[in-house]
Amino acid sequence: MDLNRATIIGRLTRDPEVKTTPSGQSVANIGLATNRVWTDKSGVRQEKVEFHNIVLWSKLAEIAGQYLSKGRRVYMEGRLETRDWTGQDGVKRYRTEIVADNMIMLDGGAAHSGSTTSGSSSGDTPFPADTNDNSSDEIKVEDIPF
Repeated sequence: MDLNRATIIGRLTRDPEVKTTPSGQSVANIGLATNRVWTDKSGVRQEKVEFHNIVLWSKLAEIAGQYLSKGRRVYMEGRLETRDWTGQDGVKRYRTEIVADNMIMLDGGAAHSGSTTSGSSSGDTPFPADTNDNSSDEIKVEDIPF
């Protein structure tokens, strides 16, 4: 049995770009930055930032477009997928992305709306947005906990 699973926590590098396919399905592209901090052998603190391309589909794309913005902290879970195409210059190009199927907004509504989130002193009230249920229910603002 094989496993293709990616799980990351980071901050959005830009606002989500939400589009609609010709068949009417929503798709969102976001950039997410993760960083790693360590002390090297000489005792100097080092930091490395990785940038990830995330693709979200359907209801999850709509949620991201409505509630995410640059700088928001988010948990993403999905699979790695690599696309290839030939550019206008004739060179074959590749792009590896995380196709997300689960998302949790980690900084509540405070960073987005300027309000505080009740019940959490750190502002890290998670909001799961799982797309594994194939229902066609509409997202209502009243159902969102921030």
